[in-house]
Amino acid sequence: MKALIMNFRGGRHTQKNNEMIIKVSDVDSRAKAEKLVNKEVEWTTPSGKKIKGKILNAHGNKGAVRAKFEKGMPGQSISTELRVI
Repeated sequence: MKALIMNFRGGRHTQKNNEMIIKVSDVDSRAKAEKLVNKEVEWTTPSGKKIKGKILNAHGNKGAVRAKFEKGMPGQSISTELRVI
């Protein structure tokens, strides 16, 4: 399943570098997003390395989810595709 990285998770003065907001294709409600909790995600860097993460929770009511990755994500990952396993 394909997904798109939208942004880092953060507040007004903070940013969590290992948590991202993700929009999964064909998911348009909170109920559908909650079914994806605990699934694995994988982003491939331009050099070919793979960074793995896990979906934690739904984010908002339009089908976005929060994912936590094993290490900090680079800024170039925003608006790129990743895979939901």
